[in-house]
Amino acid sequence: MIIKNTPVIITGGASGMGAATAHFLSLAGAKVAIFDKNLTLATKTAAEIHGLAVECDVTNEESVVGAVKKAEASHGPARICVNCAGIIHSRRMVNREGPMPLNDFRQVIEINLIGTFNVMRIVAAHMIPLEALAEGERGIIINTASVAAFEGQIGQTAYSASKGGIVGLTLPAARELSSFGIRVMAIAPGLVDTPMFDKLTPEARAALVSMVPFPKRLASPKEYASLAAHIIENVMLNGEVIRLDGALRMGAK
Repeated sequence: MIIKNTPVIITGGASGMGAATAHFLSLAGAKVAIFDKNLTLATKTAAEIHGLAVECDVTNEESVVGAVKKAEASHGPARICVNCAGIIHSRRMVNREGPMPLNDFRQVIEINLIGTFNVMRIVAAHMIPLEALAEGERGIIINTASVAAFEGQIGQTAYSASKGGIVGLTLPAARELSSFGIRVMAIAPGLVDTPMFDKLTPEARAALVSMVPFPKRLASPKEYASLAAHIIENVMLNGEVIRLDGALRMGAK
């Protein structure tokens, strides 16, 4: 898939890895639409890249359908979709306060997994009627998993389950959409230097860095964006989850 002049949808594109991807693909010439619940921040990011900000709740069918139509009216039908929308969560199943509230688990699954699938199915339905490009390709969908899908730590049952679901749907979704020329990939980041690490003490940050074999640092959001761009351009990449973690393997805690 050629990035230049191609319409792109990025969920969770107002900040973090989503914003980095929006900037990276915009510089490559893409027409970027940022989907985010935080319209104020999405508008700010979109202004920086001359893109489009669209308020969107990925868990709501009507919201996603409306957002996709709005992006299509402005940029044309999207052939590239990068799903970065998600939340983090850390709580033991049972702690001194008792069992984890079931709604906590439900919310993480709803946003991270069901939200991703909701966007996938709606975007894919819009890609299928498009004219085929080189090698019959019509679109590419990249989802965001996590190394927690493979080595979930204590307190990450909900988060790991949500990201494990994204890993699990990658291959069957790629197989299902292959007859339409739509690829499905996933990126599983490790420790990425996003705003959630800003409040860490230097000691806590150093402890995290020490866990990464090489390079001895946190990943940059731009490295996520760079990998997403390579996946878009490399048509042979399909149905796979790529770890972006510097050989990190998480311990139990």
